[in-house]
Amino acid sequence: MLNLAPNISDPDGFYEELIRAHEGLDKAQSDALDARLILTLANHIGDRALLSQAIAAAK
Repeated sequence: MLNLAPNISDPDGFYEELIRAHEGLDKAQSDALDARLILTLANHIGDRALLSQAIAAAK
């Protein structure tokens, strides 16, 4: 089951790191970084049903 409750220790720090990762990138580079991050995390999760739940929740 997909966990939608807050579950990141130091969420502000994570958000700041994510924003910093995009600094100096143009739109296409920023979009590509997001896509690589999504695919990396999806691979880590690995559970196809869980990934489908995440897609539905994000919509």
